Amino acid sequence: MTDRRAERAAERRRRDRRGLLIATVSTVVVIGGLALAILTSPGWEDVQRTFFSWEVFRDSFPDIFKAFWLDIRVFMVAEVAILILGLIVALARTSTAPALFPLRLIAVVYTDVFRGIPTILLVYLIGFGVPALVSSSTESGGALDWLPTEPVILGGIALTLSYGAYVAEVYRAGLRSVHPSQREAALAVGLTERQSMRHVVLPQAVRSVGPPLLNDFIALQKDVALIAIIGVTGEAFRQAQIATAADFNYTPLLGAALLYLAVTIPLARMLDRWQRSRDR
Repeated sequence: MTDRRAERAAERRRRDRRGLLIATVSTVVVIGGLALAILTSPGWEDVQRTFFSWEVFRDSFPDIFKAFWLDIRVFMVAEVAILILGLIVALARTSTAPALFPLRLIAVVYTDVFRGIPTILLVYLIGFGVPALVSSSTESGGALDWLPTEPVILGGIALTLSYGAYVAEVYRAGLRSVHPSQREAALAVGLTERQSMRHVVLPQAVRSVGPPLLNDFIALQKDVALIAIIGVTGEAFRQAQIATAADFNYTPLLGAALLYLAVTIPLARMLDRWQRSRDR
């Protein structure tokens, strides 16, 4: 029995080594073939000069990197706001009390409208519409002077409203995935409706929706660049655009792309690891 087990383990190791060798050779062949085809193409020198200029990258990257911290700050603040807004909307939509019907109706309208409007259009509408309202209000008495007019804040509000609708549906799916018997058992041991929701239903729902939530935040990190369209000059993508316009070299845009990848790829790998751990 011991000899047979050792033989199976040795065969498994040989099979793993053979698979690793085949995967390595096929990867080298495919990537090497693509690299050879690109590097020997007639237009490669023009592409290299326009998109992969080391001198331009070296000169522009420090300013882009400095501006990228604004993206990170907007992302972090918007993420917290989206989690709170999404949870409130999801709880409103899953409530069954007749007195809360107006809240359910508002929650349904909110998710339908803000999921249906493209994020870039929402950034435009809020980024340019709110300052116009404030300006008109100032001329007629100043009733809306309390509204913010800074492009960064308005862009963050637009992203929060857009992604809050998606996250609310993710939360709602998680709440629906918790079996009704869990709530009934909580009520049976003496917990109130609010306590059963807080201590029994919500913890299970949040655990089940972790991966899709992280997936939404990967998309959010990329869409933070949309605030550049309403005049946020200190944002990484906008800074790359300014550097590109100086000499019509697109290397700064590649630098901005690398910064976004530096954030989104680790988040994506974290999501994969999380999903694998849940599948075990």
